[in-house]
Amino acid sequence: MTRPGHKIVITGASGQYGRGATDRLIALGRASDLILITRTPGTLADRAAQGCTVRYGDYDRPETLGPAMAGGDTLLLISGTRVGARVAQHRAAIDAAVAQGLRHIVYTSFVGIDDPANPAEVRHDHIETERLIHASGLDWTMLRDAHYADAMIVMAGPGVMASGQWISNAGAGREAMVWRDDCIDCAVEVLAGEGHEGQVYNVTGPELQTFAEVTAIMAEVTGRPLAYIPVDDDAQYAVFDAMGIPRRPVDNQDVGGIPWNSDDMVTFGQAIREGYLAVISDDVERLTGRKPRSVRQMIVDNAEMLRSIKCSISAS
Repeated sequence: MTRPGHKIVITGASGQYGRGATDRLIALGRASDLILITRTPGTLADRAAQGCTVRYGDYDRPETLGPAMAGGDTLLLISGTRVGARVAQHRAAIDAAVAQGLRHIVYTSFVGIDDPANPAEVRHDHIETERLIHASGLDWTMLRDAHYADAMIVMAGPGVMASGQWISNAGAGREAMVWRDDCIDCAVEVLAGEGHEGQVYNVTGPELQTFAEVTAIMAEVTGRPLAYIPVDDDAQYAVFDAMGIPRRPVDNQDVGGIPWNSDDMVTFGQAIREGYLAVISDDVERLTGRKPRSVRQMIVDNAEMLRSIKCSISAS
């Protein structure tokens, strides 16, 4: 464990990842060592009461980030949510960390970004952020997280149950979806431990699977007939357009519980289809001492919620 008094700065501390990391670090007795940065400090009043330092900071107002990071040693840079527009935001955070004399940046990156042929829009954001971190001269650790199983099962799953169909342009591509909680556990091990400087960790689930296979598991566990419908990129855009999902990112907007933009999701599906996200590792077990949890387990844990969704369209 790192010594008490080693200050950990967390950006996006009011989000799901930030809250999860904070919970675990507080449980380790590190509340007084945490500097939590958020655009909405009032939402973290509970953290201040627990002994954390809560400060206002906004990626889009770079002048706020330096004062927010003052006194920090290690930065957990949680990637922003505005896919396709994050590099400037992350640059501001990295510059602030350098200016304030922080020593180490731990960044929540993404798997499969080394190949420049990878068409996923998220690749640009992450590879450019990693480049900026390398150029900063600070110590670094890259946590390259796989696709969150939570996003597909908990967020997109109700739409699948309602329609009886999983429609995707991912084809027969495989990926090892991972629980967000497993990603957070890995981050905490890095933040609270030592010897992780200069390391790239691929934080993945335990199994490479197609969306067709995941759909079949959902059908089996819920007892509901579900069909996987592969489509091309144009048809996938049409699906998202019909749902009212914007092609480009819009802050604080979600449609049917989905906060992303369709340029992100369609290029993401293309990257899966073409094999760029078929990455699997044992890094979760190396970092946490236990195996990563499976997509099946997430479906089982959320089966009651999924079954409660009324089917409005018969599977075809």
